[in-house]
Amino acid sequence: MSKRPSRTPILRITSWPSLETDLKNAGGQWSDEPVVIDGRFITSRKPEDIPVFNMEIEKALSQTAGARA
Repeated sequence: MSKRPSRTPILRITSWPSLETDLKNAGGQWSDEPVVIDGRFITSRKPEDIPVFNMEIEKALSQTAGARA
């Protein structure tokens, strides 16, 4: 009896709107938000979202650095 491979958990993600269908077809949970954080993955949609994206990246990096100290 062969084992079925375990399924990869669904990743909650955002992206450029034209990629929505492809990401959903690949099993992602697409969301139309400036920034989506799912575990260690931080995604954003488009250049207008860069300030919010940068803020979230900085926050995540500072939390990681604080955990190592």
